[in-house]
This record gives sequence, C-alpha cells and structure tokens, in this order.
Amino acid sequence: MSHDEALIKMLEAKAKSLRKIVIDMMKISGQGWLGGSFSMAEIIASLLFHHMRHNPKDPMWPCRDRLILSKAHCCEIYYAALGEAGYFSREYFSSYGRFGGLLQAHSQRTVPGVDYSGGSLGMGLSFAVGEALAARIGLSTDLSGGPTPKYRVYCIIGDGECDEGQIWEAAMSASHFKLDNLIVILDRNMYQSTGPVCEVMNIEPLADKWRSFGWVIQEVDGHNIGQILDALDFSIQVKEKPSIIIANTVKGKGIPSLEGRVHFITITDEIYREAMEHLK
Repeated sequence: MSHDEALIKMLEAKAKSLRKIVIDMMKISGQGWLGGSFSMAEIIASLLFHHMRHNPKDPMWPCRDRLILSKAHCCEIYYAALGEAGYFSREYFSSYGRFGGLLQAHSQRTVPGVDYSGGSLGMGLSFAVGEALAARIGLSTDLSGGPTPKYRVYCIIGDGECDEGQIWEAAMSASHFKLDNLIVILDRNMYQSTGPVCEVMNIEPLADKWRSFGWVIQEVDGHNIGQILDALDFSIQVKEKPSIIIANTVKGKGIPSLEGRVHFITITDEIYREAMEHLK
C-alpha cells in the first residue's frame, strides 16, 4: 500500500515542527525526556494528524480512537501534538513541568485529549487492554441507553519498558480475548534510563516473544512515515488478534550529537542552538 507523497511530506514537516515545540518547552522548563520524545515524533505525527479518528473540538467524543502513552514520561511530544491539533491553546506549552501548570512531566488526564495518566512503566498496556475490551463489551447500548461506542485503541510502549512483567501479562490477556481493536506501537530506540536495553535487560528475540504470545507482528523504520502508515493501515485489517508494530527508532533523533544515547537531559544553550540549527 502506498500513500500520497504530499501526505508523507506534510507529516514529515509536522514531526519536525513537533520537535521544535518540544525543545522550546524543555528550554523553558530547563529539562525533559528529550531522547524518548524525539524518537517517536514520526509515530505521533502519523497517528494524530492522519490515522486516528478523533476530534479536538470534542475531546470526550465516545467514538474517538484512544491513544494510551504507556511511556508517559515522554509526554512532551504528545503535548506538542495535542496543542498543534487544537486540544488546547499553544500558550500552555510554556506550562510544561511548572508547578500548577497544565502540562505536567508525565501525561495525565487533566490535559484535554489525554486518556491515560501514566507514571509507573508497564501499566499502560493493561489499561489499553481494558479500553479495548470496553469497546467490545457486546452490549448494544451503554448505561445511559445510548449506542455502545466502537473505537480502536492505540498504545505506545518502549523497549526498555518491556522489562516490566506486567507488559507480558497484558500481552497474554489481549491475545486471549482476541482484541483486534488493539494496536501497540513499540518505540524500539534501544536505550533506557540506565543504559543500552541489551545490557540492562536483554529482551531479544523481541519479535519472537510477541509472536509467541499470539500477536501479529510488523517491523518498520520508525522514522519512515510511509512505512508507519502502511503498518497502521495493515493493522486495522487484522482479525481476532492484537497487533504490534515494532518501530526501530533512534533516541534523540534530530540532534546529531545526542542521537542514540540521550534520555533525560538538561537543556543547555548549546544544546538548544544545535537543535534549532538541525530542525530548520
């Protein structure tokens, strides 16, 4: 399946724009999880600005697709996309990480457009399984008498997060309940807070592990918009199995001196200048 070149270029430009917003947010706050935010810029752009069904003017629209950011500390790029989409005024970007501000340092449901408050890693996929089950509960009406909403649930997890045992309990449950309305995107940037994933806790063979749990696997270049869109389109055609897209990404993508190794960082003037130079 191919996508229009104009669409791909629009989403590439959007991903770059989101990175600029993130670096500005972090400059004001002084710090942030730059590595994991930048690694999923193209994924977030593809979901929020093309693939998902949602309405920024009606954040609680019952039929909206849900996006669960399980790696909730990397909320900066998510906030940037929500603000750009129109869920809240861009003026709130400056509130990131500030006491009493709207945009706190882990995603939370007080932010319009956010469906999951995260903190401890490993829990978001379980929440996503519950959301996906709710959409398939089988009743024709909800408690208010209205039609039971139908939607898809997207969940972004990290490769370091797969250290958590709860990830695998949730994976097993999703397969057992044949949740074909659940699509996971695994941001495989190969690095976690204390070092390379392969050294902290080797999770290979990653694809085989998910396949053995009954999931449909796709593997893409997580910075290639065309591949991401193709994989998302394929995933919604899958029947009676949950899907996972393993997106191979680069931590800190977009700032050459930081790529592949940066996690949480203090934003110095030098880093800010380098980022803006490469994000022109």
